Amino acid sequence: MGTITFIEHNGTHHTVNVEVGKSLMQIAVDNSVPGIDADCGGSCACGTCHIIVDNEWIDITGSATDEEEQMLDLTPEKEETSRLSCQVSASAHMNGMIVRLPEFQM
Repeated sequence: MGTITFIEHNGTHHTVNVEVGKSLMQIAVDNSVPGIDADCGGSCACGTCHIIVDNEWIDITGSATDEEEQMLDLTPEKEETSRLSCQVSASAHMNGMIVRLPEFQM
């Protein structure tokens, strides 16, 4: 089992265990990572689980769907490597991955 590090906008690090098959949103919620609100519970309907994946890891997360892109387009903090963590399934290949949280969730 590996780890993923969530970094809050203020620089606080939260390193949690990778739970293969779970969404990054669920892993963050299960580990009380602040800044992942998950208001819609993972149905890609709100954007309150926005993460910014470090460039070196974006290929591992896969591509965003059109629906996910539409939700991300609503946030002013969208970056090229933005994803909704509810749409990213954890895999063993994510050991050491770093994701950043925006200052505000939608």
